[in-house]
Amino acid sequence: MTDYDVLRVFCGPTGGYGNELGVVRNGSLVPEHDDRQELAAKLGFSETVFVDDPERGVIDIYTPTSRLPFAGHPCVGTAWLLDVPELVTAAGEVGTRLDGEFTWIEARAEWAPPRTLRQYPSAAEVNALEVPPPGDWIYAWAWEDEAAGRVRARAFPGRGDGIDEDEATGAAALLLTDRLGRALNITQGAGSQILTAPQPHGWVEVGGRVFLER
Repeated sequence: MTDYDVLRVFCGPTGGYGNELGVVRNGSLVPEHDDRQELAAKLGFSETVFVDDPERGVIDIYTPTSRLPFAGHPCVGTAWLLDVPELVTAAGEVGTRLDGEFTWIEARAEWAPPRTLRQYPSAAEVNALEVPPPGDWIYAWAWEDEAAGRVRARAFPGRGDGIDEDEATGAAALLLTDRLGRALNITQGAGSQILTAPQPHGWVEVGGRVFLER
């Protein structure tokens, strides 16, 4: 088995929760697309990153069933792991920065895969949702405190690949921030935390805590 690191990205304030991410630091050991896809499926994380150039931050991102030009929590996690000023993805160059306990990326909403952003009247209704059948990728959200920009969210990929709910999804948070045009403090899944802030000229910052699991 190829060596890989496991990170938890978008952890809560006490270091718990977060979405697991697999990172193959030496992507040259798995150079072919089909082999990368097979390994990503075998590992079973919502996303797996292959690092093709650690100094330049060149990365390749896979779900268990497909390759992604860009994804949020893989970029945040890999930015923390590599500590580089930018990442080079198939979608474009992603700016990165470390700020205390938070790692931030800067990306564009049009890079994010399509998501159905579905607002609910209350956080309690989001909490009570059952996993929907396979279909649309749904980001269910509600205001916890609209004035403070606090959001409750859950994510249902709908891919039918065994990942019924994503614990934390930066790309969906990026899309929601772009739609609302304001900074957000999102609690997603069982207790993950995602921070966002719109930037000039269509850019959005997404940030969170990252911990090395193994």
